[in-house]
Amino acid sequence: MAVTNLRVHGAAPFRVAVVHGGPGAAGEMAPVARRLSRSVGVLEPLQTARSVAEQLKELADVLSKHAAIPAVLVGYSWGAWLSLLLSAQYPELARKVCLVSCAPLTEAGAAQLQTHRLDRLDDAEKAEYEAAMAALGDTGALDSDRLLEKLGRLASKADAYAPIEEEARRSEVLVDGEIYRAVWKEASAMRRSGELLRGARMARCPVVAIHGDSDPSPAAGVAEPLSAALSEFRLIVLARCGHTPWLERHAKENFYRVLLAEIG
Repeated sequence: MAVTNLRVHGAAPFRVAVVHGGPGAAGEMAPVARRLSRSVGVLEPLQTARSVAEQLKELADVLSKHAAIPAVLVGYSWGAWLSLLLSAQYPELARKVCLVSCAPLTEAGAAQLQTHRLDRLDDAEKAEYEAAMAALGDTGALDSDRLLEKLGRLASKADAYAPIEEEARRSEVLVDGEIYRAVWKEASAMRRSGELLRGARMARCPVVAIHGDSDPSPAAGVAEPLSAALSEFRLIVLARCGHTPWLERHAKENFYRVLLAEIG
């Protein structure tokens, strides 16, 4: 199917959609989509819009046109936020939301993430990471794609527990620093103001968070606010697992078993 912001895996009906992280890292969920497509038709939307509202609308349009709705949304990192917000704003589209390595929903959790991530880098890498973060926050800085690639490389090193070689994954990721710069600025402001959590609490479908026990992003930063607000929320913790479960040597197969069971 030739749609510029969509890849499809397997055959219709497409009951599952995987939603990539970043923002600006379209395609990183391709390995997950391929694995799941052995059992079910899977959509892999590639978010191209440059605001949170526009990304939500873009995702809703893809689901409305191509998915067997209501669908199961499998959102990774930033994509977990997007999936959760979509289920709240477009409840007719989502049957269940699986939050994979969801980014913290609170500022306290975000501070812990940064501390844990930097603690896993050496001094030179810390300086490189912080410089890339600062440059991406500067709208006048050039070569945002290169900066986002560098940030992703350093974050991946810090976030992993026992990583599997990821060169194949990198070749599929469509890095866009300008999407990151625009969307993340807005999304992080939503977290600071509490708007993000207020929106997430409007979700009405079942929500399950799948989180590695060695993810520098604390599971409590997701589980505590959502378990208090949602009537159907569960947390599943994967042992010996970092931020990207499908690239973790010890957790990969268990991750897929859990995810397939949740998709049903």
